[in-house]
Amino acid sequence: MRLISICPSNTELVAYLGLTDQLVGVDDFSDWPLAVKDLPQLGPDLSIDMDALEALQPDLVLASLSVPGMEKNIEALQARNIPHIVFNANSLEEIAQDLHTLGKVCGVEGRAKEISEEYLHYIDRLRTVAQKIPKKPTLYWEWWPNPIFTPGKINWLTEISAIAGGQNLFQDVELASVQTDWADVVRRDPDYIMMAWVGVAFERIQPANLLKRSHAQELQAIKMKQLHVMEEWLYCRPSPRLLEGALKLANMLHPKEYKHVKLPSFLDS
Repeated sequence: MRLISICPSNTELVAYLGLTDQLVGVDDFSDWPLAVKDLPQLGPDLSIDMDALEALQPDLVLASLSVPGMEKNIEALQARNIPHIVFNANSLEEIAQDLHTLGKVCGVEGRAKEISEEYLHYIDRLRTVAQKIPKKPTLYWEWWPNPIFTPGKINWLTEISAIAGGQNLFQDVELASVQTDWADVVRRDPDYIMMAWVGVAFERIQPANLLKRSHAQELQAIKMKQLHVMEEWLYCRPSPRLLEGALKLANMLHPKEYKHVKLPSFLDS
C-alpha cells in the first residue's frame, strides 16, 4: 500500500507495525523513525498541502484529531474523495485499538495483535509497581503556556502519571484537555511541574518564563527544584512510544522502585 501519515503519532504507529517502507509522504513534524525525514514532507500537521498529498496517489491517508485544528485536513480529504482513516486516541487502551485497526487495514493483523498485547502487558507491569507506592506526588503538565492548557482526566497523561507512581494535578476535571489559568495551578500547588509544549522544539521551552509568573517561587515544585522540561515526543503523542516516557518519568519519581523495570523488546530499539 502507498501510505501517507499527516500526524507524528500515526507515523509512529506505522513504524511499530513494520510498515515504514510503505510510507510515501509525511507531515513536517514526523521525526521518528529517522528514515521518515527522507520522505516528501507535506507541511505542518495543521497546514497539510493537499495538492502535494493528492499528487502522491496514496492508497490510504492516516489522519488524526489529536490536536485542535486538524479537522480541516479531514474535511479536505473528504472533499477530494481521498481514502483515509482517522485516529483520535485519548487513552492508552485506545492506542492499542488504533494499532489493531491499522494492522487489520494494512494486512498485518498478526503483528498488530502481538505488539498491542506486549504493550498492554507492559502497562500492567508498571501499574503493579505503582500500586505498591504509598505516596504519589502530584504532577502539573503544561501543554501550552498562553492560554494554559493541561491534560485532564480523560487523557493518556493521567494514566502515564499513575503508572509512573504519580498523579495528574488536574485528574479531577472530566476532560481530555483543560484550559485553565496560572492562579488555579498555584492554588493546587503541585509537587512537580512538567513542561511539554505541543509542537514546540525541546530546546525552545524556557522554564525561566514560568518562573517569572506570579507566586511561582512559592510553589512546592519550585522550592524543591522539581521543574522539568519533558520531551514532547515521549509525552504528547498518542503512540506506544508513550511507554518509553512513562518509564523515564517513573525513574525520575521513584528510581528505587522502578530500577529493575526495563523497556519491552518492541520499544527497546
